[in-house]
Amino acid sequence: MSPPVLGRVLTAMVTPMDLDGRVDLEVAAALAERLVELGHDGLVVNGTTGESPTTSDEEKSALVATVCAAVGGRAVVVAGVGTNDTAHSRVLAAQAAAAGADGLLVVTPYYSKPPQAGLLAHFRAVADATDLPCMLYDIPGRSGVPIETETLVRLAEHPGIVAVKDAKGDLYASAWVMARSELAYYSGDDALNLAHLANGAVGMVSVVGHVAGQRHAEMVAAMERNDVVQARAVARTLLPAIRGIMTRGQGAVMAKAALALAGVLPSAAVRLPLVPADEQQTSALRSDLVEAGLLS
Repeated sequence: MSPPVLGRVLTAMVTPMDLDGRVDLEVAAALAERLVELGHDGLVVNGTTGESPTTSDEEKSALVATVCAAVGGRAVVVAGVGTNDTAHSRVLAAQAAAAGADGLLVVTPYYSKPPQAGLLAHFRAVADATDLPCMLYDIPGRSGVPIETETLVRLAEHPGIVAVKDAKGDLYASAWVMARSELAYYSGDDALNLAHLANGAVGMVSVVGHVAGQRHAEMVAAMERNDVVQARAVARTLLPAIRGIMTRGQGAVMAKAALALAGVLPSAAVRLPLVPADEQQTSALRSDLVEAGLLS
């Protein structure tokens, strides 16, 4: 089976920053290299975990160019370009293409709560902005609006819309879309990675992948050879890490804290309105990662 055009094991990469809140491109390049060496065949840059709401357009372009220079040809680089402004999203899409991105991640417009007709028009307009393949990001817990099954099936008719990052938590709805379209599904919820793979997803776009890329690759490989027992065993080893990164605090904050604990990031700094993990969160996270066998 040929691999999906956007890869199988992707991490929504954090954006490294120094203590003054400046984007650290050198560390970003090193992090991208490390993630690829540890099992990823794709990286998502400028997603929510990359603190895209608080990085400038110029910083976003520099990040895409930096990561492409570091790992281009060895991993797919997907650039987050979605906003709640269709015109701005189209500008970001063209900018990402110019910076060398291999694909685009387009989130449901947030806060505005557009109708399904608005979602159809928005996603089609962004997909029309470049020739890059687009992955839709369905996360109603943050956007306020789900992409309904019929909307996804209609969007699948667009030649540039090829995939969905699913953080809706509705496996039944996802199964219907996969049954009725050729959209490649990716788990966008680390707690449901195994369930999504069993349901027909081709891979994951993960936050926990910052520290668990090799195990995610093992899980995907096990499911590809129909070894559900092995995939389940791998997934269970990651439960403490999922608890630590996805439930102790906000995902970008805890992912940076985990990377700092592992000595990968020199700083766990984030931009307001986010704040770094406190001592209690960091201590609990350390215990979780040790329990998962991801930190000595």
